[in-house]
Amino acid sequence: MESIVRTFRAGDGPEIARAWTEAAPADGISYERFRDLILLDRNFDAVGLFLAESDGDIVGAVYAVRRQIAADGDDLEPTSGWIPFFFVVPSARRHGIATTLMAAAKEWLRGHGVETVYFSSYTPNYFLPGLDADRYPEADAFLRSVGFQTQYTSVAMDRTLNDYAMPDDVRARIAELRDQGWTFFSPTGDDLVDLIEIAGTFNADWSRGIREGVLGGQSLERIMVCRNPEGAMLGWAMHGTYENVLERFGPFGVLPESRGTGLGKILLHLTLERMRALGAHSAWFLWTEETSAAGHLYLNTGFEITRTFTILHAPTAA
Repeated sequence: MESIVRTFRAGDGPEIARAWTEAAPADGISYERFRDLILLDRNFDAVGLFLAESDGDIVGAVYAVRRQIAADGDDLEPTSGWIPFFFVVPSARRHGIATTLMAAAKEWLRGHGVETVYFSSYTPNYFLPGLDADRYPEADAFLRSVGFQTQYTSVAMDRTLNDYAMPDDVRARIAELRDQGWTFFSPTGDDLVDLIEIAGTFNADWSRGIREGVLGGQSLERIMVCRNPEGAMLGWAMHGTYENVLERFGPFGVLPESRGTGLGKILLHLTLERMRALGAHSAWFLWTEETSAAGHLYLNTGFEITRTFTILHAPTAA
């Protein structure tokens, strides 16, 4: 198959979304979502989006990105880069297109001082947190053939809410803590100052997500926070933060000072109860470590693992 490799230009977006969906129909993307997650990303550089074209049609793509705006403080992570996505449509596979595109992307990153490239685990606008090797074994084999190795794995989980009811022991614990002066509530605008501050102690991208979600119209009733009797905010849970998707749970965190209180379990259930009240039929998220404390809490709350993602990295010199 004859193809040419070039970089993104105006007018390519709808065709990229079409080809992406043809290549990965189980994880397809609309043009508007592609625009919002990729083209409007603050680090997007059109020269880093490499396309393969055959007979006027886009048949493959590899997107490389580096930080031009820091995710946290002033750290641009200059030696790190990311490949948030790549694809080749089925009819164009096994013609060396993916290899050519990936080599071009790594060379471009290397030319900007990047030494290590990570697959998919890019923030703020990742599409998936890593590679689902069970769903895409050919992609897994290809990435490993060009030098990518496993860094760690994460899991996505879902829980139906059609049968959800807050457990009696959780409701009793909430009443007990309230009697002691703890408060559980949806924040006001002023409370967001504390919420964004504590979210940043976990992950700078969570602070960004909360801020941008609210600015984008996210209702504050989709957030549950907690203050102890002294008035300190110690934790929160929320849903609908990313892309305004009602059933997408998170982010969620409790400070170490709350350990032993059952606060994480309480906030999780308060949020699931609120989600159900707002009409959600399920709760899902894309990224947690199965063996972490949060992972165990989710599993004990009725969540089930739906996908496993491998986070991969490679030297740009390979």
